[in-house]
Amino acid sequence: MQERDQNNWSVKLKIKPYMNKGRFHIIYLVIIPLLLGLFSCKTTRKIIKAPIKEEGADYLFGQLKKNEMKFEWLSARFTATYIEDKKKISFRGQMRIKRDSIIWISISPALGIEMVRLIITNDSIKFLDRIKATYQISDFNYINRFINSVLDFDMLQAFLIGNDFTFFENGKFKASIDGMEYRLLTVGRRKLKKYVKSNREDLKIPIQNIWLNYENFKITKVMIKEVKQDGRKLQAFYSDFNRIDNQLFPHHLDFQIASENKIDIGIDYSKIIVDKPMTFPFKIPERYTEVQ
Repeated sequence: MQERDQNNWSVKLKIKPYMNKGRFHIIYLVIIPLLLGLFSCKTTRKIIKAPIKEEGADYLFGQLKKNEMKFEWLSARFTATYIEDKKKISFRGQMRIKRDSIIWISISPALGIEMVRLIITNDSIKFLDRIKATYQISDFNYINRFINSVLDFDMLQAFLIGNDFTFFENGKFKASIDGMEYRLLTVGRRKLKKYVKSNREDLKIPIQNIWLNYENFKITKVMIKEVKQDGRKLQAFYSDFNRIDNQLFPHHLDFQIASENKIDIGIDYSKIIVDKPMTFPFKIPERYTEVQ
């Protein structure tokens, strides 16, 4: 009654000459849908994902480090949205990074004329306001006052590229499974003493959670928060991973900062270039006024 074509695995039905229209109608209504159902069920079963394998914290953290974005120089263009108290600002710009040394950011409104230029190092932040013709030189507390959080250069760099913090303790994580992702949790994570600046001896992350993709071990989400129930909380979400220089890099970032006010920042990267040396131009015009 049936024969299988070995080339395309299709099912052919041979209808005998004596079969009347009634029997053919039964086959058409019952047997063919049944066959189609069997084949579709097999397809469905193939795409069901098995539970992910439990792994220890040391293994997961090692895979995290192995799959981090590695570079000495990085540049990218971006578009961004900043939302605070239902006020929304959209802008675009450029970012340049010399690893563990300099972060340079130029921000422009929709018309493309530079509005703000920042150059951030381990111990200072320099800020040019092209619109008001002013400049400011400060330490990292400038950013922390702005977002009401506690960051340093290492943490900011990591958040911008989707890596873990480089110069912090690594040995106190606990591993678990959260849905289809791995989760690493640590409490009281401290900066390594040899990297602590004299004025940042109190730098400690009260609670930190890291979520990892179970296939490529890239960070998909980070949350740092204070221990108290209504304490400050900073979350970063990473998605749209694409290969840059044979490494996976998140092209979309979402930051959520919950403190006195709620701040949401969305960033989309484009035109990413890795390990091409670049300059970080920053010159304060004589006519600019310093802001204290």
